[in-house]
Amino acid sequence: MASTQDPASETLDRIAVRPLVKRLQYAAAAGALQTLVSVAGVKSYFSKPTESAPDLTKTYPVRPSLPISIFFPKTYDRANPSASPLPVFFTIHGGGFVLGSVADTNTWNRLFSTEHNCVVIGLNYAKAPANPYPGPTADIVALFTAVLSDTTLPIDHSKIALGGWSAGGNLALSAAQHPDVRELVKALVPIYPVTDFSIPPERKPATRRFKPELGGFRAKGTDYLMPFAGLFDWAYCPAGGDAKDPGLSVGYVEREAIPKSVFVVGCEMDMLGHEGWRLACKLGGKEVMGKVVGREEVGKRGELEVDDERFFWEAKRDDGGVVRWLLVPDVLHGFDMDLAGIGADEEALEDGRLKADKMRTMIGEWLRENAWCK
Repeated sequence: MASTQDPASETLDRIAVRPLVKRLQYAAAAGALQTLVSVAGVKSYFSKPTESAPDLTKTYPVRPSLPISIFFPKTYDRANPSASPLPVFFTIHGGGFVLGSVADTNTWNRLFSTEHNCVVIGLNYAKAPANPYPGPTADIVALFTAVLSDTTLPIDHSKIALGGWSAGGNLALSAAQHPDVRELVKALVPIYPVTDFSIPPERKPATRRFKPELGGFRAKGTDYLMPFAGLFDWAYCPAGGDAKDPGLSVGYVEREAIPKSVFVVGCEMDMLGHEGWRLACKLGGKEVMGKVVGREEVGKRGELEVDDERFFWEAKRDDGGVVRWLLVPDVLHGFDMDLAGIGADEEALEDGRLKADKMRTMIGEWLRENAWCK
């Protein structure tokens, strides 16, 4: 499945303008998907475990229709708000800029807050196609600023990190270019982010690993994101716009335009893995080795690969920043979320859960060393 062509060798300068018929088809499909997901979300709301629910849900006048979720560690005494402020990790959910909810990451946020004794705040954004780029970035910047102006929250303003998943990883990197965000965020953690809209989506699957020997859901010879990729790109990217705008295709961002320390996480079996790797190498001053991420062999169940530079490395920058790359082996995009709803088998789910626990620990320890140490 390896491509004979460098995935970044031929890129688009402008976002494609689709024919009218295709635009109408995409619009109908986006509306149907959003309705379906909305109905499913209402049903799951009443069945989801209360232990993963946020401690606090708030809205702010800057975006009154976009509630945010706030998670406190178990050690925090809400009856004593004057207690010492805590580090904060802002997170942004994924969903291709079209789907998803701030509630999608409740379990992850709850676990991270408890494990690392910090406040985790799930930010929100209005969805495309009604709110295309740069709308979601503006939503994130506005809510980030509003939260930090809220004196009722126990936030240590010297210990702030920002991260997100997939589309949310893109938005974290996009919002961090805004001066109001860049000056306050000590570290970024984009997790399997989409970073490059200048490469047509149909070319991206050739840059990931396919491992039929894994069996089950992971053995498929196609990337499960591919059927939605064109729709998501159409919904979010302004037709005819600059495909290499660093606020949109964040892989084109200059190192000086974002916080110095960045921890990029990729998935070996993900059509977005290679563009995340290219971003990490650019920020860390390293050479991109290979047109496909990872390796052919299957790794050990539940284990990360920290002794192989294809999967893990860390680079110290001259400006004092730290860039880390982690490629999680044998997992699909969204492995740390619940993929059962899209047909993942129990073996894939359990392998993902074990690796997600290790990844979450690694992120927390890295933030403590590089963002929350002062």
